[in-house]
Amino acid sequence: MRVRNTRDLLAGSLFLALGIAFLVLAQEYDLGTARRMGPGYFPVALSLILMVIGVATVARAFLVPGLPIQDFAGKALALVAASIVLFGLLVERAGLGLATAVLVLAAAPASRNSRALSAILLAAGLGGFCVLVFVKGLGLPFPVLGSWLGG
Repeated sequence: MRVRNTRDLLAGSLFLALGIAFLVLAQEYDLGTARRMGPGYFPVALSLILMVIGVATVARAFLVPGLPIQDFAGKALALVAASIVLFGLLVERAGLGLATAVLVLAAAPASRNSRALSAILLAAGLGGFCVLVFVKGLGLPFPVLGSWLGG
């Protein structure tokens, strides 16, 4: 059989690899039963679903023709990955709202259509929204103001 869609082959392989990785990592947790789920039940179920999607996407790569991969958005990928790492480093020290705002502002240049004013407004809105939903609404233990800001 011949690969007819390289994009689907790569995407399916990524889904399959992530599903297998999370399945292996979830083995450390107790699975439980369908009636009394343990902490590993949900991650295992999601891993299996991700693996099924990966197999289906890889199979599609051999059946349905697709466009060849032309260019690779390396800069955008690096900006998004760096913004996620930056969020992880800032959330405890700067607080959830500010870390979310920094994440949005750091990732915004990854989009070709990004404008400074819209990125600033989105960063402020999403930072406030996350604080309201996750800290105030759900009571998750994220600092609103981190240690750098006297929190």
